[in-house]
Amino acid sequence: MQFLFLRSLRAHVFFLLTSIVLFISGCEDNDHDHDHDEEHTDADGFVLENESGTVVYREFEGAVTGSVALAVGDTLELSVHFLDNEGNEIEHEEEEEEDVLSVSENDTSVALVEVEDLEEGEGDHHEMEIHVIGKNTGSTSFKLQLMHDGHADYTSTNNVPVFVN
Repeated sequence: MQFLFLRSLRAHVFFLLTSIVLFISGCEDNDHDHDHDEEHTDADGFVLENESGTVVYREFEGAVTGSVALAVGDTLELSVHFLDNEGNEIEHEEEEEEDVLSVSENDTSVALVEVEDLEEGEGDHHEMEIHVIGKNTGSTSFKLQLMHDGHADYTSTNNVPVFVN
């Protein structure tokens, strides 16, 4: 009886070890890059700066300061800089050209918010920019997203307020 038990146990252990080896080797994919962090921007906030470099709006870990204000008929050019977990600007590299800004939830009858992606050579370095155009007196807001490969790497937790006088 003990011999049958050991023989049965040996078969189960062999099956278990074979399954573990197949599972581990099946998960290894040498052609696949497992370092996903380099492909995605891990942002905890962003700032909007005007042409003189003054921060007009800042969102960091959900806390916000500032707002966008302009007159009817004016166009405000704002550069967008994403922040890391310490509140420092994340430098964009050439490999991150697939990152694109997206704007949503905007009342275009008050202010039109357009995204412009500046390539290297057009400015000092690769940067992202939005243009806010005042259409009519009032207020609106917009949500900002950093898109990468069809999904958002970052979405603003608050809508950016826009006031048109």
